[in-house]
Amino acid sequence: MKTALLTDRRSRGLLTGYFLGLGVVMAIWGARMPAVQQAAHLNTAHLALVLLAAALGMVAGLQAGGRLAQPERLPALLTSGAAGLAGCLALLGRCDSLPSLLTAALAFGIAHGVLDVAVNSAAVRCQNAAGRPIMSSLHAAYSIGALVGAALAAVTAHIAHNTLFLATGLALTCAALAAAPATLSLNGTDQPAAPAGPGQSEARPAVSSGKLWLLGALAASCLLGEGAAADWAAVHLHSLDASTAVSAAAFALYSAAMATGRLTGDRLTTAFGTPSVVRVGAILAGTGLATGVVTASTPLALAGWALFGLGLSITVPCLITAAGVGGPRAVATVAVTGYLGLLAGPALIGALATVTTLSTALLLPALLAAAVAALSHRALEKPTP
Repeated sequence: MKTALLTDRRSRGLLTGYFLGLGVVMAIWGARMPAVQQAAHLNTAHLALVLLAAALGMVAGLQAGGRLAQPERLPALLTSGAAGLAGCLALLGRCDSLPSLLTAALAFGIAHGVLDVAVNSAAVRCQNAAGRPIMSSLHAAYSIGALVGAALAAVTAHIAHNTLFLATGLALTCAALAAAPATLSLNGTDQPAAPAGPGQSEARPAVSSGKLWLLGALAASCLLGEGAAADWAAVHLHSLDASTAVSAAAFALYSAAMATGRLTGDRLTTAFGTPSVVRVGAILAGTGLATGVVTASTPLALAGWALFGLGLSITVPCLITAAGVGGPRAVATVAVTGYLGLLAGPALIGALATVTTLSTALLLPALLAAAVAALSHRALEKPTP
């Protein structure tokens, strides 16, 4: 029993490190994007192409990861994905032209997609072995890593971005390689399977295609909201005549609230059940954001973005957990669908804002949160035998 408990703790700690590192890399890449643009002399259209290349690479990586992330391959995918992502970050810092950036961004996206599927699939297996919810706290590590990465980018603003990218890439590559022997122990981290009878398969139970696409649609709705917060929260506050510092605080409050929610999410789902927690969280998110955007009050707008982050914090980890019953391919399907919402959401809100107002456009993620609340029970209910 002690050995099993020690193994579970070691596996959880190891996966926490992978989620944390992923958050650090993505935050540093996003925070120093203006420096990348300036170094390569890119205009807005060229930068959009670079981001598109990274997005296309990620979709390809998610699909490849879904096919490759069998239990025996997870340790190799985790190590190679983490080292590849860190190495690509260092490479991006050396690029000084559009063609080189496009190539490096494509590779960066592929590594990100592979690592995303691998770490979430491994997290589902670790949760099965633990016999209790831990997915939310693992995703909290990503949120904390993003805050750490953003802070690191801010305090090193006087340092050339290529130096920061290289130092971060080397440090995380060394960490991934050093952790490789311990990562091998994840190969056996799963709930013991019942012996298969004659002619029976030991494969995981299938998730119906209808439920899988529902999970994906709900993930897209939630991640559209996350994209809206990242790209439009500060703009929304600025439209209310808030100062630059107060406008920037909107996304910081959102991020801090999301990290807090994820740190407490596992205890809440254990106490009240996943469908109930997701439903209440989605209602809180939708109500908070709607209140914040329909008023012209800066304090209410800040509170609205914070409640939006708190309410959404548990949803994606729970949706990934539900998809994990069907194995890595199901995780990849939900992740790909979800990231489409993340990528398309900010542009869609911008388009709506041009024909209405920004406040009206920002009601879209609030309405989608309401839809998540209405459909979450159906998506997260356990299948009957």
